[in-house]
Amino acid sequence: MIRKACFQPDWAAALTLDAEKEADRIAAAIRRQVAVELRRKGVVVGLSGGIDSSVVAALSVRAMGPDRVLGLFMPEYDSSPESLRLGHLLADHLGIPTVLEEIGPVLEAAGCYRRRDEAIRSVFPEYGPGYKSKIVLSNLLDGESYRVFSAVIQSPSGEVRRKRLPLEAYQQVVAATNFKQRVRKMIEYYHADRLRYAVAGTPNRLEYDQGFFVKNGDGSADFKPIAHLYKTQVYQMAEYLGVPEAIRRRAPTTDTYSLEQSQEEFYFSLPYHQLDLCLYAKDRGIPCAEVAAVVGLTPEQIQRVYDDIDAKRKVAHYLHCGPLLAVDETPTNATQLTPAV
Repeated sequence: MIRKACFQPDWAAALTLDAEKEADRIAAAIRRQVAVELRRKGVVVGLSGGIDSSVVAALSVRAMGPDRVLGLFMPEYDSSPESLRLGHLLADHLGIPTVLEEIGPVLEAAGCYRRRDEAIRSVFPEYGPGYKSKIVLSNLLDGESYRVFSAVIQSPSGEVRRKRLPLEAYQQVVAATNFKQRVRKMIEYYHADRLRYAVAGTPNRLEYDQGFFVKNGDGSADFKPIAHLYKTQVYQMAEYLGVPEAIRRRAPTTDTYSLEQSQEEFYFSLPYHQLDLCLYAKDRGIPCAEVAAVVGLTPEQIQRVYDDIDAKRKVAHYLHCGPLLAVDETPTNATQLTPAV
């Protein structure tokens, strides 16, 4: 049951951003981090046509100027044409140079599509050329004790079918599609090395906190200027920075699978404006009943959201971990490693 929100307490208004002040602060941080700490001359940003990469690009231009920001378009065979169109719209608006890198052939050579399709055929043997697919997560609010992923396929005739994915098949689909983010990051660092630029990361707070990124893929970057901003605040920042309205109107999407897929059905299960409030409230110990009245859910559903936040943070721990070293962990200069005798 979804209830209508009935009041807005002071804590719920805390996500309202002083966009001008925050944009100036982030731009100053980018200038310091890129020029002083990283000793780079500019910024590389992968442009997806989405709100996060658009805001990061606009903030980078605010910090470094348009001539010091390179936008990369990296479509592949499953990418929506809308992503490239909106990416060009943003780049033209900002006046930044861009490079188009078609990564489909690289992914095909690495077996990305073949490995993914093998996993899907383990539950849909008929899956083949002309079919489209995606994976979806069972609804958090339905109260299921154990959430599972399912594969959704669409036949060339338009018939849509859905079936639960066994764990092994699910992991293979994810492992195969992770090639996409990792190849894109490889391309970003090629251009960064070529120009002596720094690579900008684009995760917002929800994605960073909840592990909605690929390790050594879109999770890899030299700096992450909006990882402290809730998705709601990213949209506020986008409006202040003048990001084109067509991008601000676009629903958040993974743009990873050939079938259209929202971030909610793939990972978050709630629209970002609700999940932002739940994340903020949980971190401040606000009771479920009070949050439920604001978000428009039941207290029981809020508790399930709280539990899901904790579960995803456990998964995210691995994603955030850097390489582990087998050294004495007593406090010392970490760059001075004592070799084994």
